[in-house]
Amino acid sequence: MRDVLLIALFSFLGAAAAGLLGALALRALRHRSVAVALTVVAAVSVTAMLAGTLAVARAMFLSSHDLKVVTTVCATAAVVSLATALLLGRWVVARSEALTLAARSFGDDGSFAAPAGDATAELAALGRELAATSGKLARSRERERALEASRRELVAWISHDLRTPLAGLRAMAEALEDGVAEDPRRYFRQIGAEVGRIDSMVGDLFELSRIHAGVLALHPSRMSVYDLVGDALAGAGPLAREHGVRLVGDRVDPVPVEVDGKEMTRVLGNLLVNAIRRTPADGTVAVAARRDADTVVLSVTDGCGGIPEEDLPRVFDTGWRGSQARTPPAGAGLGLAIVRGIVEAHAGRAAVRNVPGGCRFEVVLPAASP
Repeated sequence: MRDVLLIALFSFLGAAAAGLLGALALRALRHRSVAVALTVVAAVSVTAMLAGTLAVARAMFLSSHDLKVVTTVCATAAVVSLATALLLGRWVVARSEALTLAARSFGDDGSFAAPAGDATAELAALGRELAATSGKLARSRERERALEASRRELVAWISHDLRTPLAGLRAMAEALEDGVAEDPRRYFRQIGAEVGRIDSMVGDLFELSRIHAGVLALHPSRMSVYDLVGDALAGAGPLAREHGVRLVGDRVDPVPVEVDGKEMTRVLGNLLVNAIRRTPADGTVAVAARRDADTVVLSVTDGCGGIPEEDLPRVFDTGWRGSQARTPPAGAGLGLAIVRGIVEAHAGRAAVRNVPGGCRFEVVLPAASP
């Protein structure tokens, strides 16, 4: 037993000395390539084995012949191990360099394609992560381009829509100033109407800017969707009578919700105004509300004839009007964008789909807890 303990002690001391030297070498070469690190690791392993074996062999007082045989075997194993480590290191370095070259494409064209061929598990996982990141960046750039195009389109439309009433206001003001207005009261009424339109447009822009900046202040309270729909129908009634459109709201369940009443009334009002203006005379705009599991679904169905399928994904985009028209009745294209922003601020979602004869806008909100 004592001999076994001595052998273990001698082998441990020899291996520990080799390991300590290897750790110091790895620390000194920590900024070098992977191939160097693998070579050092292999050298440490072989040297530790060789030192432990030789220490035990000398302690056992082997003959010179036996000691030479043991040394030869250990040296051969060391040479083979070092050569294998060098080859493995060169292969890993080559794969790393190929991955580095592929990653440089992020700075060139913004895309990434993992290099072909086999790779270690870690390098393969890194390649997959870079490819996934490349896809996310591509989608982000696409959204950014879409937002920039929407912003430019909105600026163009707002500029046109502001220029038209401002030109009319200037003309009417000059006519009143020169005393050539045949009916000053009519001019005053028209000026008031144009100022109201401009004020509404500026209000929409301010509301949308608050939504995009994430500073829309909500004051939720528990209320019934029946009351929300009733207030919205009462507000949209005069416009519906002016356009000869029937408003129907008899399919509304008194489901409780936790919402900001003012903002949600604006949501329903925007949807109703949009539906009334695009529904022909003698048409019908129907409002419904129902509970679906843990949500409340509010819907506004119009008789516009439907929206082209290719335009459905853009309906809630800022500045979208559904046509290239620049006429004032088309609005500034902000109403539906505001609808989506307010609904999402309430942890809900807004959607639209075509139905026979028109389209249906749906607002899905979380139902109030019992």
